Amino acid sequence: MKTRVLDSWPILEWLNGREPAFTALDTLLSAAEGGHAHVLMSAINACEVYYFLKKKRRHDAAENWRRASGTLPVRIDVPKAENIWAAAELKGAFTISYADAFAAELAQRIGCPLITGDPEFQNVTNLQLEWAGD
Repeated sequence: MKTRVLDSWPILEWLNGREPAFTALDTLLSAAEGGHAHVLMSAINACEVYYFLKKKRRHDAAENWRRASGTLPVRIDVPKAENIWAAAELKGAFTISYADAFAAELAQRIGCPLITGDPEFQNVTNLQLEWAGD
């Protein structure tokens, strides 16, 4: 069974119906619903989707995400202290956002690919990527 970690990037693309991320994520979520995949996302990245939508004045979409995020076949991982320190180490070593550091930390900790289309991740060493962008 495959395990994948989600960054906020594919979620935002999926919510906006943009390809190729929409189809890739839809397929992965269907596999997870069928018990053929494990999908995880850091709580930091789930909240990143929320605040991004709020910043763009898409208040209804943000609230819809907040409600829907708990119904998706995605396990939301709440970082522990050691995970927060590991994410801070990644942020200090690479040119990535602080929220992105949590996605990278989770993927490294679990030992599985991170699904993204955000080019910031391409410079992070010891990080498997599954590209969902153009």
